[in-house]
Formats: sequence, C-alpha cells, structure tokens
Amino acid sequence: MTFKNITSLLTPANTKIVMLIMDGLGGLPMEAGGKTELESAHTPNMDRLAAEGTLGQTLPIDYGVTPGSGPAHLSLFGYDPVETEVGRGVLEALGVGMYVRRGDVAARGNFCTIDAQGNISDRRAGRISTEEAAPLVEKLKAIQLPGVTVEVKHVKEYRFALVMRGEGLLPDLDETDPQRTGVPPLPVVARTAEAEKTARLFNQWIEEAKKILKDEKKANCLTLRGFATDPRLAYFKERYNLRAACVAVYPMYKGVASLVGMDIIDFEGEKPEDEFAAVERVWNDYDFFFIHIKKTDSYGEDGDFAHKVGIIEGVDRALPNLLKLKPDVLIITGDHSTPCKLKSHSWHPVPFLLWAPASARPDDQTEFGERACARGGFGTMKALEAMHLALAHAGRLTKFGA
Repeated sequence: MTFKNITSLLTPANTKIVMLIMDGLGGLPMEAGGKTELESAHTPNMDRLAAEGTLGQTLPIDYGVTPGSGPAHLSLFGYDPVETEVGRGVLEALGVGMYVRRGDVAARGNFCTIDAQGNISDRRAGRISTEEAAPLVEKLKAIQLPGVTVEVKHVKEYRFALVMRGEGLLPDLDETDPQRTGVPPLPVVARTAEAEKTARLFNQWIEEAKKILKDEKKANCLTLRGFATDPRLAYFKERYNLRAACVAVYPMYKGVASLVGMDIIDFEGEKPEDEFAAVERVWNDYDFFFIHIKKTDSYGEDGDFAHKVGIIEGVDRALPNLLKLKPDVLIITGDHSTPCKLKSHSWHPVPFLLWAPASARPDDQTEFGERACARGGFGTMKALEAMHLALAHAGRLTKFGA
C-alpha cells in the first residue's frame, strides 16, 4: 500500500532532484547464464553511484503486468496508473503542442504497410524517416468530416497525433492496431453505446486516409491507438511543491510531462550530452528535472542487444556532466523493461538506483545491474514509491504524526 497523503508532509527545502529515465532499461540475458544489457555495459560512473547509493527494483504496475510507456512514467511520477489511466493519444498530442480539452478525443497514429490482401506486413512502415512521413501527414490534413474538426500533426518518424473535436465525442474506443502482422488493421469499435458516433466518425476518417495513402510504397495505411481525453491530473507544483522541468527528445514523453505540469525545455541534439547541457542551462530555475533517454527502448524492441548496451554506455560516459551540477538526489532507472530477447515491453522488474550523498544508506552492492538491484537495499517496490523516496532524501518531507 502506498501512502496517499504525501502533500500533508511537504516541507520547503532548497534541494534539487534529478530523475534520469532510460526507457525500457530492464533486460534479460540472451542465453542461459549470460548477462543482461545493463550488466553487459561498461558503466564505471553508474557503478560508483551504486556503491555509494542504494539499489532496488521497481514494479511499474504490479507483478506480472506489462506496462505501456504512459502509465509507467506516471507511476514513477507518483500518479497511480490504474486510478489515473491516460491514453497514449493525449500524451502524443500534448507532446507536439496540440491542445486537448475534456470532450476532445485524441489518438496516436502509426503509419503501417499492408500487402495486396490488406494484411499488415510492417506495423511501423519500415520505420520511415521524418522526412518521408511529414508530407503524408500534411496530406491527411485535407480530410474533412461533417460536424467535427480534426487536427493532425506529425510526431516523429512513422508516428502522428490526431485530435477530433465536436459535440458528444467519447474516447471509449478500441484501438485499430492488432499488434501483429499478417492480419488487417482492425476497425474502430465503440466500447459503449454512447461512443458509437465517435467510432463511426473515426472509421470515416480512416477510410478517407486510406484513399490518400493507397499508392505509397511503405506507408500505405495507418492504425490508431490510445484514444483518450484530458484526465486533468494535479500538477507537480500543487502535488509536491516542486518546480519541474522535462528534458526529452521524443514528443510522447514531453506529453506525459506536460500532463503533470512540467515545463518542457527546448534544446538542440539528441545525445545524452545534449540533454545534460539543457539541464545545466536551466539548473537554477527548477527543483526537479525529468530526463528521458529513448533509444534504450527502441533498440530493445528491435532486439539489438549491442546497440542497447551502447546507449547505456553513452549515458554513463556523459554522467559526469550531470554530476558536476551536484544534485541532492539522483535517481537512475527505467520506466519498464524492454528485453532485446523479447523485442517488446515486459513485466520484469526495473533496475533502480538512488544516489543522495547526504542521506543515502549504502547497501553492499557495487554494480548497477539487474542481479545487483534484486539484492539491493530497497528490495522490490512499486514505482509509485520513487517520488516519496526522492522527496525524503531531498529533505522535502516532514514526519508523519506526533
């Protein structure tokens, strides 16, 4: 059970918290007796922090439950992902600056490839480049439907976001991505009678989009996922009394940060060094910094063990740039596990490292890896508890009771 009334314990402090999330960090050995991606990586800086700090492993949702990226991040931010379920469509839309108000319905779109029989042969259209995908999104903007307005905006590579606005719209809709190849995209199906109108409108939009895309070699079709509207979550400032900043490359993660009131920091580049430089630039303006590294997850889904290891090593090499800012609390973890062996998100616990020079209680672990984290001082805990630990180690919580 997670303590629910953390706001009542807040106390002011001039301290800085950094939460560095390597997306899909957790992994598995590729063969019996082998090492995971994190264990295989050469990470002298993280290993030092592990020796000086405390390790553990987190459950984004619960034992055996495989999380999506949205709920996994919300959990790390201290929002119960079951009670406050947020569709990915809202996250994608917010991440690219689209406005989503209650009553609008947002969806995440993926371009895909279908064969002559109408079956999906590639769910991501060969991961087409942004340069290839952006003009296709511009074509989709021409679609008009009676009684509603539809805004479409490119996100990154094969992804786009769509927001439908009008009267009587509801997000109670099933996704059209069957999550496998060799079958056709699914129709939008209403989960309730009240959402039938919305399903019909989205299906009409899809039919018009298919006409526009039918002659494309790769992106000749699309799927829609994560139908949702604005859940109106409490912002970080009111929930934790923290001025919070987000430094991320991929729009979806900017979206989930916006949802909880973080300011999005603009910067150039995509390397860890670029992200850490952005943090340094605004260091004096914020109390909490969410830094997101995406490629660990991307290579996990691709089954590319060597490149996932390489991304972890790249983060480790850049860590001194972050450490020189002297954060009071540094958490290094993932939102979920994406083992290369499985090429997908998984239910496995996620490695967790908390370094706080003034207050951390070191355990006897000296390396940052899955096995070490399983033996760490925090044991296995809900990701929901990460913010409680961060606030406590930052001196931002007073005692409970007399």
